[in-house]
Amino acid sequence: MTAIDTATVAINKARAALVELSHFVHAHPEIGYEEFQSAEAVANAAEAAGFDVERDIASLPTAFRATKGHGTLHIVYCAEYDALPDVGHACGHNIIAASSLGAAIGLGAVADELDLTVTLLGTPSEEGGGGKIDLVNAGYFDDAHAAMMIHPWPSERLEATCLAVDHFDVTFSGKEAHASAAPWEGINALDALTIAQVATGLLRQQLRPGDQVHGIVVEGGSAANVIPSRAVGRYMARSLTSARLTELRMRLNACFEAGALATGASLSIEELGNAFSHMESDREILAHYRSAAESLGRDFELDDAGAAKPTISTDMANVSLVVPSIHPLLKIPTHGAVNHQPEFTAACITPEADRAVIDGAIALAHTAIKVAKDDALRHRLVSRS
Repeated sequence: MTAIDTATVAINKARAALVELSHFVHAHPEIGYEEFQSAEAVANAAEAAGFDVERDIASLPTAFRATKGHGTLHIVYCAEYDALPDVGHACGHNIIAASSLGAAIGLGAVADELDLTVTLLGTPSEEGGGGKIDLVNAGYFDDAHAAMMIHPWPSERLEATCLAVDHFDVTFSGKEAHASAAPWEGINALDALTIAQVATGLLRQQLRPGDQVHGIVVEGGSAANVIPSRAVGRYMARSLTSARLTELRMRLNACFEAGALATGASLSIEELGNAFSHMESDREILAHYRSAAESLGRDFELDDAGAAKPTISTDMANVSLVVPSIHPLLKIPTHGAVNHQPEFTAACITPEADRAVIDGAIALAHTAIKVAKDDALRHRLVSRS
């Protein structure tokens, strides 16, 4: 058998276990850095497949590294398994976890033949915290030559436009007072946040294409007849590059400072998790992924037609700046739903989603095999170290 055949057989042999893993993760949604059941389930499955597993890496209880082979070319697959609050696995991380494990199993079956080291990294908290960035900072990508994963999406796309993003809380502190008897004695923190929200809304008219701001009110007082002494907003700011994001944050911070200045409240801004960067996909690896996916019946009509790329943010982008990487979008039928909707959550546990687990695993394994056999590309990747 060819290496492609051997990898495919290994993945198909593990099919039932991979689908079962996807269903388990889906049924046990856990938010970032708290994915104890899911991380352990994926790590246990890797161990059962013959991988050497290290748990609690980088001082993260829900991160792990599973390895097989000791070859020259080192391929890393990233497994995500965190869920969103309230809507669960509305971004399909259950599919990601199972497909990345499946890809590692398939590639592991030919690791000795192709002189490979295969690593499955369990990467917590993609939804905001940035576990992959923690692992980058801790050196877990230092000896990698390529990193890969797929992401479920309503359409088949080779890549998205990955925007750099910051996550942060804005807190205004004022002074309580009776809202009827002596409101002039108070400093209204909620008014400060309202002014900041209005200023942010007005700023949107002059934002450059690719700049985005999203925010919610987390805390705004406890009683209508008490001047609120504390108000908290949670925000995300996105831009096309990290440098552009820095410029956007300066303008946004001025909006928050305006609220504090107008009301007399004090202002504090707390950064949440890691800052996500823009992404740079490796074109040659992506071309091999396309060939592998098309051999499974996947098509990329939207890419060929020049359709606008969807905009997302992911900590895989930070990985791409230190290791040649790909992050293609794998179609699952969603009947009009988009990521982060409850209907998308439901779509991630259907027979079509189960097929995506296996297709994603096979496509990623075949991609790595094609990379390993592409002498020029292999030399470029290995020579980076």
